[in-house]
Amino acid sequence: MAETEHRPTNFVRQIIEKDLQNGVHQTITTRFPPEPNGYLHIGHAKSICLNFGLASDYQGQCNLRFDDTNPEKENIDFVNAIKNDVQWLGFQWSGDVHYSSDYFEKLYDYAMELVEKGLAYVDFSGQDAVREMRGTLTQPGTNSPYRDTSVEENREHFIAMREGKYQEGECSLRAKIDMASPFMCMRDPVLYRIKFAHHHQTADKWCIYPMYDFTHCISDALENITHSLCTLEFQDNRRLYDWVIENISAPATPRQYEFSRLNLEYTVLSKRKLIQLVDENFVSGWDDPRMPTIAGLKRRGYTPASIREFCLRIGVTKMDNLVEMGMLEACIRDDLNANAPRAMAVLDPVKIVIENYPQEQTETLKAPNHPNDESMGYRELPFGREVWIEADDFREEANKKFKRLVLGKEVRLRNAYVIKAERVEKDDAGNITCIFCTYDANTLGKDPEDGRKVKGVIHWVDCSHGIKADINLYDRLFSVPNPASAENFVDTINPDSLITVTGVVEPSLTNASVGDAFQFERTGYFCLDANSTPERLVFNRTVELRDTWKDR
Repeated sequence: MAETEHRPTNFVRQIIEKDLQNGVHQTITTRFPPEPNGYLHIGHAKSICLNFGLASDYQGQCNLRFDDTNPEKENIDFVNAIKNDVQWLGFQWSGDVHYSSDYFEKLYDYAMELVEKGLAYVDFSGQDAVREMRGTLTQPGTNSPYRDTSVEENREHFIAMREGKYQEGECSLRAKIDMASPFMCMRDPVLYRIKFAHHHQTADKWCIYPMYDFTHCISDALENITHSLCTLEFQDNRRLYDWVIENISAPATPRQYEFSRLNLEYTVLSKRKLIQLVDENFVSGWDDPRMPTIAGLKRRGYTPASIREFCLRIGVTKMDNLVEMGMLEACIRDDLNANAPRAMAVLDPVKIVIENYPQEQTETLKAPNHPNDESMGYRELPFGREVWIEADDFREEANKKFKRLVLGKEVRLRNAYVIKAERVEKDDAGNITCIFCTYDANTLGKDPEDGRKVKGVIHWVDCSHGIKADINLYDRLFSVPNPASAENFVDTINPDSLITVTGVVEPSLTNASVGDAFQFERTGYFCLDANSTPERLVFNRTVELRDTWKDR
């Protein structure tokens, strides 16, 4: 990953370097712990790059561990998608994939240890009552009437919970900490709840499932995680993390550190909101190219290198901020500008007839695949009497600032000849249907011999050999920078986030494979979509050549 060889320091790196220098750890172990209840998004990419990147840089290891403690919302498809995304980004976890469910038996034993120490109890209060007991940010909580149940009774009740003798919601296991704590997470939090649900890893073996705050710290300890990195919303929960580890016979003492989560303009990264977009068909699925998911970004044409570079540029801090979408788009532009071959595509075609070009003649022209990289070679372009150009590349009248084709003026066709517009043909509605031109046969690869200066260059596709294609013009999904702050975020969906046009592309693109990226000259960067077929090509716009949102 040459693009990330220079890595600026941050507070996490400083902590790790200090720990290694002081002998607190001989090596480091990090982990990436996604919940398999949806697809990963660009915010997860930040965490992936941080955790796997640190492990690589300090010759440690990074585990992939699925937080699979909520079986009703999880499935194996999400598990597989997450594994694919991590590897596509360019990372590989250490050893086997881990699951929190691997530790269910040990987690149960640790919970029983808390029961036997008098630090956990089975509460038969209903969920609403438990919620009410917690109090508010300004008022302390109140003790449950079951808080002082004897150790023996709690042990029996907890065993009965595991054996399925109680119904869902009938009771839960709570930690006995401090109902007057200023931190809500310390007010006797629930450790286990009853759920009669099929689990994608453990099937129907369990009917009680541990809560995340109880599971996570113990899983870290069992895997000997040295630096457990999470986002700032878990900062208060670190107190519960430490309390659990301190009160059980944990095999290690991991430490939790928090960094700011990614907030990105013109999108939402809340899992709940992303699920709503998918379930209510505002998008075509988790991999819709307008989604901020890694799968969506991949389908749109983003590269692993561009996402890694974006995560490097935004850095790791403890300060929440809203990152400009332009920063992400700049990363993919920089990548594709250097690495994407060029091609020509006409998105809004109007026909040109070159009247002085031989009617039956077709010639093959050569065009470089990249203007600055000869190693990418050349491609062949058929050229004949009739070609397509963009409708907005022609005007009957225009001022000198318009450097394209104007009636009575000349322009160069990219990698071909200089042409001059002579007259137009229109339909009954006054729309131009054909532009009749002449060409200078002595201008292939050179300027006119009489010294005429032709400044404009436009792209084109030969009519006889051009291939029709569906071209998806993707734009930002939301019309406002911070849709999450709206009363109803779906009301801010950009109605023009997807416009599909039928265009014409040069025939060399029939050799493209799904995901291949191109710069459509003078138009933007595009990639071949997974829905493309040999009979009908489909291209997705990744990003325009420049940031046009600044001009809106």
